[in-house]
Amino acid sequence: MIRLSAFADEISPDLDEQIAVLTSKQIHFLDLRSVWNTNVLDLTDQQVARIKETLDAHGIGVAAIGSPIGKVPIDSSFDEHLHRFERAITVARALQTHYIRIFSFYPPAPLKEDSDNSGAAGPAEYRDEVLRRLREMTARARAAGVILLHENEKDIYGDTIARCVDLLQSCDDAHFQAVFDPANFIQCGQTPYPDAYEAIRPWLRYVHVKDARSDGSVVPAGEGVSHWPELLQRLRADGYDGFLSLEPHLALAGQYQGFSGPDLFRRAAQALQQMLNTMGWDYF
Repeated sequence: MIRLSAFADEISPDLDEQIAVLTSKQIHFLDLRSVWNTNVLDLTDQQVARIKETLDAHGIGVAAIGSPIGKVPIDSSFDEHLHRFERAITVARALQTHYIRIFSFYPPAPLKEDSDNSGAAGPAEYRDEVLRRLREMTARARAAGVILLHENEKDIYGDTIARCVDLLQSCDDAHFQAVFDPANFIQCGQTPYPDAYEAIRPWLRYVHVKDARSDGSVVPAGEGVSHWPELLQRLRADGYDGFLSLEPHLALAGQYQGFSGPDLFRRAAQALQQMLNTMGWDYF
């Protein structure tokens, strides 16, 4: 059975309001990205404990840590960033989740696909440093017993299909897997289904639910060009047993955080649940 989750800070910065809306839509997990206008990695130990206690009291689990790890320039200090990464591991353990969402760093300039279709797109100096950093974080994740989920975010190194596959193949580790975000692929001029899905399917461990029109504007799942009904049917046929996490971005899509508000979030949740109900696909 698949499980529904959500980036609950898209509802409100207030934890109680997040919980109220999630409960109203029968969503029992969240991706923790921020609470009280504070990024998940900047929360104190006391705040993390308070969040855990409150979520437990309402029967809500943490599906993943929605960290900003890897959302920094590739030429920034990696040692400093590793301290942030270690904090992500600490918070994941405290909230009893095995998943940490990460990114693959911003190159100094937008990259293009290689003309020889080698899969190693972009200048070699960026690729090598990206892989060095990802391998170091993956080794630490393996030692900690957590799994890093790489998101195909626009303008980071691993934003296109070819570069995502190259990173996943090159790291070749069960603790470095893929988030599939169809809307992000659209914004990078890629075809999410079937092209991206087929390419990253061997590493697919998590799905972000948002959609986009061909111009890149974000809409509820099923209203854009991601082919969400077909994608859901394929996920079911392939035996996907994981999270579908709502990240609607319907009111604001910022560099580090999106926002929808309670009403637009409910609209996004209803769009997904209607598709699942039409399919007869049970979910929790």
